[in-house]
Amino acid sequence: MPSQPTTRIEARFRDLRVQHAKGLIVYLTAGDPTLDATGDLLSALDRAGADVIELGVPFSDPLADGPVIQRASERALRAGATLRKILERFPAWRKAVRAPMILFSYYNPILQYGLEEFAVTAAQVGADGALVVDLSPEEAENYLRAMRAQNLDTVFLASPTSPDHRLERAAKLSTGFLYLISRTGVTGERSEITSSVRPLAERARRFTSLPLAVGFGISTAAQVREVQAHADAAVVGSAVVHAIEERYSQEGPAAIEQFVRGLKAGTGGKPV
Repeated sequence: MPSQPTTRIEARFRDLRVQHAKGLIVYLTAGDPTLDATGDLLSALDRAGADVIELGVPFSDPLADGPVIQRASERALRAGATLRKILERFPAWRKAVRAPMILFSYYNPILQYGLEEFAVTAAQVGADGALVVDLSPEEAENYLRAMRAQNLDTVFLASPTSPDHRLERAAKLSTGFLYLISRTGVTGERSEITSSVRPLAERARRFTSLPLAVGFGISTAAQVREVQAHADAAVVGSAVVHAIEERYSQEGPAAIEQFVRGLKAGTGGKPV
């Protein structure tokens, strides 16, 4: 059986290894404040050097999200953002963005869209994969089958409370990278990184050679550097969404680009 072609995410982490640099993964809620603004913001993140962009699908019951991303989802839903509309806009966004982009969603919108149709459409419009935040590895067989058929990366989550057997399964089913949650609870900015990052990364290394990305609570270049002492990439979400909430209406995408460039400075890599 021929091997699957290299994905954009695999290629990006390979390039980072050649540069002896670590990665920056940035989260953005699609449709916040509008779908038109999302295109401008994606281009700004790309120019700033984001290595992977997580494009959040707004959901009415975001259990894992803290107040900043909850407010972003509410704004996006009021602006009319849906998974279908996001996928309709995606081809234009893809043309303007070099970084890999994955869809960050709860499972319900994908089920409503249809698993097979979602995977086929996501591949056609240029998405690189998905992270389904509330889909457990034990219940992912149909989702994985649909995604694998389209050579789309499937990223799963593991947390400090994940027992070894669940950590191993999440690692086995992930492609592209494995997302490690730095702490329990919901997303949100924190003043310091928890001590659980290093032992969790060490445990994960026992089960996978995939790049490890750490998120939840990372908001400064210093925290990016701290996390990357133990992982291959840092994920920044709430801090970027908060910057959009406070600065976008007055300062536009240039302010968000500047903010992300500051985060990128913590990785040892440079915008391409």
